[in-house]
Amino acid sequence: MYNLSGLFSSGLYASGYLSYLIWMLPCFILSLIAQGMVKSRFNKYSNIQNSRHITGAQAAQMLLQSKGVTGVNIVPIAGNLTDHFDPRTNTIALSESVYSKTSIAAVGIACHEAGHACQHAEGYTPNKIRSAILPACNFGSKFSWFLIIVGFLPFSYANIFLYIGIALFSLSVIFTLVTLPVEFNASSRALKVIKEIHLLDDSEYPGASAVLKAAAMTYVASACTAVAQLLRLILIASSRRR
Repeated sequence: MYNLSGLFSSGLYASGYLSYLIWMLPCFILSLIAQGMVKSRFNKYSNIQNSRHITGAQAAQMLLQSKGVTGVNIVPIAGNLTDHFDPRTNTIALSESVYSKTSIAAVGIACHEAGHACQHAEGYTPNKIRSAILPACNFGSKFSWFLIIVGFLPFSYANIFLYIGIALFSLSVIFTLVTLPVEFNASSRALKVIKEIHLLDDSEYPGASAVLKAAAMTYVASACTAVAQLLRLILIASSRRR
């Protein structure tokens, strides 16, 4: 005799899995493409030396000097593509493939991080907003999915946990969206100064631009994934309420 309840449960599971794929698969594909572009362009332009033989650390320092930004530490950090700016210590950390390297990619990435330091020094508004909401976002990222999972359990008032979890998750989505102008602006600053003070010549500039544009796409992909996930959760919560 057939187990109709088992078939029904399997059907619901398959339906939910298909729905997840429909919502998220395009975002995953976009993320893979973006990551592939970053690796491909970084590898390409990491093997092409700039004509002035400027290291990543030197390029970052020259950009800061050109903008009158002082008091920023530039230090090496282990790893590959681990470059970042820490506003708490006012420090630019450059990876092994950037700090002491004289490639076109090294100059582009180092100047991007120096762009973040300039944002911090100037009090760039989107950067201030991102810093202000960071504690709430960290809290939301820790507890949102726990509450969402609890909200799917079959008990009274479960929907309350689901709605609170979605609200907390939305903070992470907001942070991801605010990050976009911060990252695009840092790259724009970097490329502008690279051209203004001739850190790279005209034939090398497009390489740095290509690396930074590929890196920017990873943030776009992350934002698309976060928004799609939030919209899917909202739709699920709305259907449960009905």
